[in-house]
Amino acid sequence: MSEPKQARRFFISGTVQGVAFRYFALHAAVRLQVTGYARNLRDGRVEVYAIGNAEQLVAFQKVLKTGPYGASVMNVLEEAAALEEQHAGEFSILTNV
Repeated sequence: MSEPKQARRFFISGTVQGVAFRYFALHAAVRLQVTGYARNLRDGRVEVYAIGNAEQLVAFQKVLKTGPYGASVMNVLEEAAALEEQHAGEFSILTNV
């Protein structure tokens, strides 16, 4: 039996916009089989909504704390989130804030 899916919302702050952070998150999500989305926020942070099992989400958060080359991650705030089925099929990059 597979572990139940859960959702988390991560807010990443630091130098995380203009350094391909959303694409970095996309590639990590595909590798870890996590679904959801990443988007830039007006306040300079990146929001990542992720759906996966507990092990996948822990691994994903670890990758988000590292960030891509050129990023400087200062903080990753994690919140429990409701499971939004419309984001359960793939990981997307959203352009709207």
